[in-house]
Amino acid sequence: QVQVLETGGGLVQPGGSLTLSCVASENIFRLNAMGWYRRGPGNERDLVAWVTRRGNTNYTMSAKGRFTISRDNAKNTVTLQMNALKPEDTAVYFCNTVPSIYNSNWGQGTQVTVSS
Repeated sequence: QVQVLETGGGLVQPGGSLTLSCVASENIFRLNAMGWYRRGPGNERDLVAWVTRRGNTNYTMSAKGRFTISRDNAKNTVTLQMNALKPEDTAVYFCNTVPSIYNSNWGQGTQVTVSS
């Protein structure tokens, strides 16, 4: 059963921008804060940014000032606008509840590659 579907990744040059989108099942979206996680090469999957049900946003230090997260409660979607991308942002990006224990069915993620 698909709970989340991430799209929007791709190859971008350093300094470029990408917008990631996620559609989630209503049963998990409606009740939870939603966030974007990422797993870089050889790394753990880490939370990058999250947005509460009321729209309050939070960012890790690596994302603050460059990424913007938002949610559309009518469409069960979460968006991550990423600007000023750096090579170290290269990762597979995932969308899920925050905390992730509320949904064990991770999506496939979307690959973001920042390279010249």
